[in-house]
Amino acid sequence: MERESLLTMLIILLGGVMLQMVAAWPAAHSNEASARRAERAAWLGIWWPLTPTLVVAAWLCGWALSQPDPVPDRVGPFVFIACAPFAFLVIRAIIRAAWSLFRRPEEFGIATIGLVRPSIVFAPELAKLLDDRAIQAALEHERAHVRHRDPLRIWVAQFVTDLQWPWSRAQLRFVTWLGALEDARDDEARALGIEGSDLAAAVVASLRFHRDRTVGPCARLIGNRSALEQRIARLLQPLPAAPQERDLSAILAGMRLIGALLLALALGVVYGERLIGPLLAFSS
Repeated sequence: MERESLLTMLIILLGGVMLQMVAAWPAAHSNEASARRAERAAWLGIWWPLTPTLVVAAWLCGWALSQPDPVPDRVGPFVFIACAPFAFLVIRAIIRAAWSLFRRPEEFGIATIGLVRPSIVFAPELAKLLDDRAIQAALEHERAHVRHRDPLRIWVAQFVTDLQWPWSRAQLRFVTWLGALEDARDDEARALGIEGSDLAAAVVASLRFHRDRTVGPCARLIGNRSALEQRIARLLQPLPAAPQERDLSAILAGMRLIGALLLALALGVVYGERLIGPLLAFSS
């Protein structure tokens, strides 16, 4: 069998098994007082279930580097059958990600849309319900989403979550991050001079205006409705002091991941055939 084709099948099979096992684990709760740090921790929480899958993929790539093309091992029907459920999850996630791109801007009261060049859409009907201060607050909140390219981040996070279907804890990690994201953007707008009460008024008006629709690849002012009361109460409190020290958690996590991938790649080159050979022999 062609080496690259077999490698793809094994990544789908073994990586899919690993992802489904880790996706069922409960999400860690962040105790960060800073909304920015809480958002960063929740963002990393969405990605951490993928790390074992990436390590397995790197190990398999190391194995493939040591193999001739085509691979002489015979591939039995069991491998194809076992791959089917995980291939279905990948195809389902791709279809849902593509479908979400067809949302029309007029479906939103105020939102940041656009994966490559984010922009703000603001329904005139919603603007009529707000005073000038609330309009400025809503726009400053959305400008924060633009600066961080949050529609693209939401779209990617939803895709990663869909790969872990049907585990509810994966969806919980996604929803937790969406709530933390809105808090972080609220604080960023308030740090630029926006009053929390004006932003709270804009959130409530947007919630009343907006009809119940599924969140697409956009960043909306209303965010996670289940945490609305907590968010409003937070907006009416004084703005928390921003931490002085730099948050290096993402950099450290990236360095650890790169180290683990390089180690897995080397182990795959040296020891990969000792495990893949018997697996393929058993499947045939």
